[in-house]
Amino acid sequence: MPSFAIYLAAALAEIAGCFAFWAWLKLGKSIWWLMPGMGSLALFAWLLTMIDAAAAGRAYAAYGGSISPLRSPGSGSPRVCARIAGT
Repeated sequence: MPSFAIYLAAALAEIAGCFAFWAWLKLGKSIWWLMPGMGSLALFAWLLTMIDAAAAGRAYAAYGGSISPLRSPGSGSPRVCARIAGT
């Protein structure tokens, strides 16, 4: 699978996983929403292992640097993953 496709799949898996946790916490969805959320986040982590470690690190740092400023705590954006990680 080409690197671009892996990154795209990883991004979608991360978004889906974080949204599932956010929906459970903020929208009052059933706890069963956590099952696909955990699966999506596991898929995200597994997909990143398919990329060269140096390239994955640089891409993830660039992604985090470009997206993080847009996700301010008061913006209403789902920051569940960051909250769970304690950051």
